[in-house]
Amino acid sequence: MRKSRFSESQIVGILKESDAGAKTQELCRRHGIAPHTFYRWKAKYGGMSVSDVAKLKHLEEENSRLKRIVANLTLDNDALKFLNSKNW
Repeated sequence: MRKSRFSESQIVGILKESDAGAKTQELCRRHGIAPHTFYRWKAKYGGMSVSDVAKLKHLEEENSRLKRIVANLTLDNDALKFLNSKNW
């Protein structure tokens, strides 16, 4: 996945400008982003502070780590069930 040009704190700052009353088209032009990107950011980070975004990022990393662990354990479990099911 491509790394964003903007940090989470910059994204929150842009969204705060929008909440303060700046027009979306003006913000997009000034910061060099597409309106689609702005609305995607607003859906994901809307109403959050910088600390909330840091917590969200930490939780997403932890969630992906736990998903990998579960996937590995599931593979091990399936392999053991397959080996155990054979008649020796």
